[in-house]
Amino acid sequence: MKPIDIKQQFEQDWIRMFQNIANLFFEETEMTHGGTGDAEGAVRVSFAWTEEAGVLRGQADLRDESGAFSAEYSEEAAHNGDPKAEKRQLKRVLSHVFLDVLEQSTGIVQPWGILTGMRPTKLYHKMRREGLTHEEISERLVTEYRIAPEKIELMKRIVERQLKMIPDLDRIGEEVSVYIGIPFCPTKCAYCTFPAYAIPRRGNRVQSFLDGLHVEIEEIGAWLKERGIKVTSVYFGGGTPTSIEAHEMDALYETLFASFPDIREVREITVEAGRPDTITPEKINVLKKWDIDRISVNPQSYTDETLKAIGRFHTVQETIDKFHLSRNMGMNNINMDLIIGLPNEGTEEFAHSLAETEKLQPESLTVHTLSFKRASEMTRNKKKYKVADRGTAVKMMNMAENWTAENGYVPYYLYRQKNILGNLENVGYSKPGEESIYNIAIMEEVQTIIGLGCGASSKFVHPQTGRITQFHNPKDPAAYILSYSESIDKKIEMLDGLFGEPVAVD
Repeated sequence: MKPIDIKQQFEQDWIRMFQNIANLFFEETEMTHGGTGDAEGAVRVSFAWTEEAGVLRGQADLRDESGAFSAEYSEEAAHNGDPKAEKRQLKRVLSHVFLDVLEQSTGIVQPWGILTGMRPTKLYHKMRREGLTHEEISERLVTEYRIAPEKIELMKRIVERQLKMIPDLDRIGEEVSVYIGIPFCPTKCAYCTFPAYAIPRRGNRVQSFLDGLHVEIEEIGAWLKERGIKVTSVYFGGGTPTSIEAHEMDALYETLFASFPDIREVREITVEAGRPDTITPEKINVLKKWDIDRISVNPQSYTDETLKAIGRFHTVQETIDKFHLSRNMGMNNINMDLIIGLPNEGTEEFAHSLAETEKLQPESLTVHTLSFKRASEMTRNKKKYKVADRGTAVKMMNMAENWTAENGYVPYYLYRQKNILGNLENVGYSKPGEESIYNIAIMEEVQTIIGLGCGASSKFVHPQTGRITQFHNPKDPAAYILSYSESIDKKIEMLDGLFGEPVAVD
């Protein structure tokens, strides 16, 4: 735990901002402010700022055990007297100088600059819609956010790919996509915080949950039909949606196809079959029955010892066998996931995972960087899990970039997380033309995503203003069973607020 003491007194939202930046450099930080910190070995920081002649100037001075460091940054004041805009700009200016002195002190350069949010490409899209050229966007990203040129180039490639895959990306806010969460898995992985409960083999918890989910699908489907709202994509996630039995999957898809408008015209339906130990010929036959051929078969790693360490009780060979089973039975678009920085893995193990992936040639490959999520087993017991250092994680990400390029994959979506190893990113790659429409839509927040099922998050995006409101279904199946009816009513109320009441027809 690295103690950091800020001389000035700040409100909590400022302290969170400073801590997010400090956490890019140190594994964990403890922030004090107002000169109250007296911990030995603390990093001590002081800020100053002025606004004169329409220019906002900021300065940071940092002192630690290695010496004293100072940074200055200024930009033209652009808030026009708006207090909220003034606060946003001052935050950006002080973020600049804070990042600068930390880079000087630690010798670590942050390629994403002051950007700590999840969706860098959303920022690129925003500037694109304002009519800026790539050169103008690049200049702003470097000047205002300190983003490295190689990351800006990655953002540009992804945005171009998204617009090629979804030419009407700027207009699909008139449609919606649907996420359906199945909260069960064979076991829960050590890094996971998704709703993922060990699937029970006794009792009626699964059936009670599915009963509620059928009602949700029917009610939301009726609302969509009544208003003539098109559905862009449907994504079954979780948990692992293929944890339930084949006949339960079949009944769920039957309800979906009966309830949703023009379901055969939906651009994409995806089912996460991420755990190979849940895939069976019977379940694949159900998917084929409903013309669903987009699935995931996720290895995460091709080292058996790693799979055991993170709580995945399938083997590497089972992943390979289930991939071939799925492919031979007609699954034409298979995604696979790999995670950089899993316990006891370095460049050698990751090179092996890439080599094994090369033999299979899935249509898409998502390369995740391990993130220490607050509620995960891995975060609660960090001493138990030895993970790669920052330098090794960066090498593995570079290996993934080179491998995907050599094998004909292109990057098409990107997101980042707090406490992500090496301050890196998660990148989705695909063969050209095989990109996931749902992944693009949810990452760029260009349309409303209606969440159904346990732990599903609905994200309501206003079609004109882009304003986002969220609603979360309960994560626990028992709580979901008791409250799904109220959740349906609340979501319909929020949808009515976005799309209006139905028009009466005489």
